[in-house]
Amino acid sequence: MRSIHRKSSASAPEGYTAWEAAGLRWLAAAGGAAVVEVLDEGPHHLDLVRLTPAASTPGHAEALGRGLAATHGAGAAAYGAPPEHWVGDGWLGPLAQPLPLVLGAWPTWGAFYAQARLAPLVRRGRDRGVLDLDDVAVLDRLVATVDSGALDTDDAPARIHGDLWSGNVVWTASGAVLIDPAAHGGHREADLAMLALFGCPHLERVVDAYAGSAPLADGFRDRVALHQVHPLLLHAVLFGGSYATQTVRAARRYV
Repeated sequence: MRSIHRKSSASAPEGYTAWEAAGLRWLAAAGGAAVVEVLDEGPHHLDLVRLTPAASTPGHAEALGRGLAATHGAGAAAYGAPPEHWVGDGWLGPLAQPLPLVLGAWPTWGAFYAQARLAPLVRRGRDRGVLDLDDVAVLDRLVATVDSGALDTDDAPARIHGDLWSGNVVWTASGAVLIDPAAHGGHREADLAMLALFGCPHLERVVDAYAGSAPLADGFRDRVALHQVHPLLLHAVLFGGSYATQTVRAARRYV
């Protein structure tokens, strides 16, 4: 009998567990990277297969790269599209205090990233006092540049994890398993950039194996910081500290 990990929080927004379960099932349906299995869900809990952590290996990192390429390749209906069977917006952030994640359908990545990811957090950061007027001016310029399509690639909407920092990759004896998604239709480079943001074991092997399965657009490495602006901005809004400085530093590269 498989061991169960129950994830619960009395403070999480209503519907949060259903949102996470929908994302896990949607990612698993792609048949790419391994995703923790959902056993049961309720209004305030999610029962998952308990994972036993193990050391990461180069081989498992390469398998993760190939798996992510397959997951992304399963696609999404549009940029900003929710997981299958999910209606409305989602959430992103720590279980105790997630922020709304705007979902919908945008025709281009630039419009989606500017309007649904960057602009709402810039306003929230300004209102919470974590961004000063100069910070907001830089980020507003980035929003305008991104919204114009100047930084778009030809990539189709990908089926992305949406919160793929290293803590949401559990290395087990059989390989890497993804947990805690904020899954939606997005740019495939966003997941890879998120892996790089806080460090990932054998990252270069992950990226090389990914590119070997699904070649990345020219200039990918020059766009890593662009995709990191959103998670950095989220951290600035939630936690303050030096994240605002890091956000603006990354944004200045593109304005």
